[in-house]
Amino acid sequence: MHEQRQRADALRNAGRIVRAAIAILRERGPDASLEEIARRAGIGSATLYRRFGDRDGVIKAAFETYFAEEVEPLVVAARDAADPGQALRRALTAAVDTLAAHHGLLKAARQAGAFTVDIAARFMGPLGAVLARAQQSGQVRGDLAVRDLAAIIVMALATAHPADPAHQDPRRYLALLLAGLRPSDDALPAPSPTPFPA
Repeated sequence: MHEQRQRADALRNAGRIVRAAIAILRERGPDASLEEIARRAGIGSATLYRRFGDRDGVIKAAFETYFAEEVEPLVVAARDAADPGQALRRALTAAVDTLAAHHGLLKAARQAGAFTVDIAARFMGPLGAVLARAQQSGQVRGDLAVRDLAAIIVMALATAHPADPAHQDPRRYLALLLAGLRPSDDALPAPSPTPFPA
């Protein structure tokens, strides 16, 4: 019984640390300290280190939780939508909105190496299925590849900045980029044979 209580306490503490990290990294980005995160979680720094090892461990856990709860459901919902073209545009727009709102967390996650092949696959796999359906229905150009969608998100997010809390710039440039998804007789140049870096 005592051991079960200890495990439950450990899980509860881990959850509090992750929630605090998501909130503080969103607000302060990579400048947030582990002491701030521990304070916000209401636990001691030693507990944080014991559970996550180091700063990168905390950031990776925070980004993984954020991604699983906020980003992944967007593409899973798009995969099951009746109108694949509209679903694709909505998923890309919603992804840019939430990622722009969590720009500080995103920046910290990049620095900590939290972007993994597994996370990319969890996002791009379902999005690739939506893209294929939208192409089959003639709603988007047939020469698009799923990596083009990832590049669109990255390009739109490149315009996010702290002086634009309503994310007007990312939304504007995403709209311009989405206009390029429409079917066209003009072929796109071929992509490079190697994937671009994360």
